[in-house]
Order: sequence, then C-alpha cells, then structure tokens
Amino acid sequence: MGITTKDLAQICGVSRTTVHRALSGEGRIHPDTKEMILRVARENDYQPDLLARGLVKGKTSNIGIVVLDVKNRYFAEMLSVIGAETNRRGYCMNIMLHNDDRSLEQKQMLRLAAYHMDGIILSSVNQGEEYREFLKNLDIPIVTVDNRIAEGLPFVSIDQEAAMEDAAQLVFSHGFERVVYVCPLIKDAGKKNISVHLERLDGFKHISKKYQDTDVEYLLDWGYLDRASAILSDGKKTAFLCAADSFALELISHLRTEGKFSPKDYGIMGFDNVDTLKYLQPQLCTVSNSVSDVAIAAAELLFQLIDEKQSGGKEPQKSVERILSHKLIKGETLGFL
Repeated sequence: MGITTKDLAQICGVSRTTVHRALSGEGRIHPDTKEMILRVARENDYQPDLLARGLVKGKTSNIGIVVLDVKNRYFAEMLSVIGAETNRRGYCMNIMLHNDDRSLEQKQMLRLAAYHMDGIILSSVNQGEEYREFLKNLDIPIVTVDNRIAEGLPFVSIDQEAAMEDAAQLVFSHGFERVVYVCPLIKDAGKKNISVHLERLDGFKHISKKYQDTDVEYLLDWGYLDRASAILSDGKKTAFLCAADSFALELISHLRTEGKFSPKDYGIMGFDNVDTLKYLQPQLCTVSNSVSDVAIAAAELLFQLIDEKQSGGKEPQKSVERILSHKLIKGETLGFL
C-alpha cells in the first residue's frame, strides 16, 4: 500500500491541510515547508488518489466510450479521433466493447457510472423508451452516436436515409440492368438496434421506386456471398450496393476467387469510406459518413454537457442533435458514365 497524505503529515510533522496545500500548490504555505513536503513525497514515491480527489471536486477527468468492437475500422477511427480530443482536454478515456450484446452493454454502462465517469459516448445496440429512461437515470451526460436509441437523448450522426438515397441515385444512373442491395444485418432486425441500416434500406427503397425498368433484388441475410455468385451467373449487367464497406470488401474478395472483377464483370458500391480503402485498387465507390467529424462533434457535445452539469448552471441540453453532412466518393468500381 502506498504512502498517504496522512503518512506525509506524520513524517513531516505538519497537518494534513498543510500537506494538501503543498501538493496542490494552493493556499498559503511557507516555501521551505512546501519544499520539504514535496521532497519527502518524492522520496517515498507518493502517488495521489486521483479518483478520490476527483470525487471531492465533482470531476474525475475520465470519460467512457462504449462501441461495438475495434475490428470494425469505422469504430477504430472513431476511437482514435475521440482519444486525441480527450487527451487534448486533459481527460482519460475508458473503452468498453459490447460486441453486439445488449445485456453486456447495459452492464458496461452501469460499471462506467460506478466509476464516476464525467460523461459517456455510446454507440448502442439497445433501443427504446425503457432503455432511454435507464440511461437518463444514470445521471451522467451521455452522447449517443450512429444508432438512434429513442427521442430525447443527445445524438450525433449523418442523415443515413439521405446518404443512401444519394448512393442509390448514383448506382442507378449508371444504367445497370439489375441493382442488388446487400445488407445481411437486416436479418437481425428485432434482435438488436440496427436503426442505421434500417434507415439506409429505406433510402434505397425510395430511390429504387423511380427506376421501374431496372430489376431490383435484395441480399438481406448472411448467405449473401453465395447468392451473389448465383445472381451473376445469368450474365445480366449487375451492380451491388452494399450498406457497409465491409460487405463490399467481402463480396469483392469472394467474387475474385471465381474470376470475376469489378468494374469489368459487375459494379459495386459500399458505404462508410473506411480508411483502409486507400489501399484498394480499383478505388471503391462509397459514401463518406464523416466518421472523424461525427467523433469530434460527439466529443465536443459531451464536453459541453459535462461543463454545463459541473458548473451547476443551465439544464444540460438533453435532447440536442447534430446531423452532419455526408459525401459521395465516386471511385472506379461502378465503371464510367
């Protein structure tokens, strides 16, 4: 067990108040006394209890981040950006990975609350009014990103439906005979929060109705790779519009083993613009969902809510939303108009 301020006071023959003044640099204390206390603290490897100090001041300088995992490049990028902003502000970041487990996520939120995080950024697999009330009852500033849990929570994202509408418009405008929408996560609807992908699906359906002369098919379960191969067997000019870059990359890899390449044998477009796409040739057509901007906006909003709560001023903006812009990355995998 390390040395405490009580121990330092006994060794130095001073009060604990005097020790606290020396260590904090606050309050009146004779320079010689301060120098002696600091020297004894160094010699005995004194380490302050930052959590206890933070609890006294009502601020621990720790925030929590709860996301799916770090295998997904989208979340890896997000954590990197939030981490840089957190460091810049003198905070520490505590990362939790829920791995699509609704119960685990709830336990992680309770644990972060128990460790007195000043605030939390959450990409949730839960949703609904009951979970919203659970989060509010934690009495911690929380900013949600990506999947919408319920109305009335601080939220940062892009307009998912509008972004997919733009993507679909680009794909259909290339004159393919058939467009196939790929999102195996739709299979999990009702089991977990996939509101992002349901919104993207709505965006695709809205645009597809305008192209009655184009065949439209859907691959909405985890057998999509083999079914994609079968679809291409009839020789019809086909494009795949994938709800995530990860699905597009899996398709490209799978079809390559069968001697089919984009854009010569099929068109393909992803969604997310993950950073690893820069290594892919030909360049994948995709949608930039502004992950860096979303991460920065989420961090800025969280720190704003933290400051408002700790200042004891106005009521934190519980229902504030920030919807950011997206951008089409036209790439090369649809061919050229």
